[in-house]
Amino acid sequence: MEPSRIAVAGASGLIGGALVRSLTADGHRVVRLVRRTPRTEDEVRWDPERGSVDAAGLAGCDAVVNLAGAGVGDHRWTPEYKARIRDGRVRGTAALAEAFAGMDRDVRPRVFVNGSAIGYYGETGDRAVDESAPAGSGFLPELCVEWEAAAAPAREAGVRTAFARTGLVVARGGGAWGRLFPLFRAGLGGRLGDGRQYWSYVALHDEVAALRHLLDTDGLSGPFNLTAPHPATNREITAAMARVLRRPAVFAVPAPVLRTVLGEMAQDVLGSARVLPTRLLESGFRFAFPDIEGTIRAAL
Repeated sequence: MEPSRIAVAGASGLIGGALVRSLTADGHRVVRLVRRTPRTEDEVRWDPERGSVDAAGLAGCDAVVNLAGAGVGDHRWTPEYKARIRDGRVRGTAALAEAFAGMDRDVRPRVFVNGSAIGYYGETGDRAVDESAPAGSGFLPELCVEWEAAAAPAREAGVRTAFARTGLVVARGGGAWGRLFPLFRAGLGGRLGDGRQYWSYVALHDEVAALRHLLDTDGLSGPFNLTAPHPATNREITAAMARVLRRPAVFAVPAPVLRTVLGEMAQDVLGSARVLPTRLLESGFRFAFPDIEGTIRAAL
């Protein structure tokens, strides 16, 4: 991809920050969407939860990547926090898509890569699913359906739109694994529930590379699962963490305890999502870290 002007929402997050570093290193000019008053010409004001964005600041951008949203695992799922999770994603996406639709064709972004999640599929048990599978049921699947649907104005305006259905990002500096690494290092790691549930993970390096692939490759639109090609069970991941970190992993957190501590969010931890990146592989993408042990080592 030739040096471009690319806007990124969620640039301060784990994935967004890594993406911005990657784009900048390759000579792209990055425009950050911020919720405060812009301080530089490379910042654009927006308020995703209220569904507003300074459309003029996005005019002339070649592409827009939207990774913004309150962390799903950051707080207990109270009704208020669930509303915050939903509003930031759905209203924020709608605001961007409607802004693109209102722009003249010559200044409209050519590409829109919008965040989504493998929560789209809900509970899959041992059954492997790919992008052809229907949405599941429950809070996360319904959220993902609304989230992706909110981008319709962009697609209808002729903007190539891809949805990055991201799995559990393995990184030392944030996300679920940012919490797991200290526990395992302290010898307090262990399986969650019975450990038979599948976790579909992705190395932060591969997550960023896949986002770049969606930006750079003409013709890619619709949903893409950003997950390594070999999902692993929680039990297998626990064993791999113990091997890599050379620590025992003898503790286990029973399912009832997780439900008491986490409430409704426990279903996301105990649920099984065996998700395959079929369309991403078919598009020519190759993972640098396709297995769990290599992914954990890459994070360290």
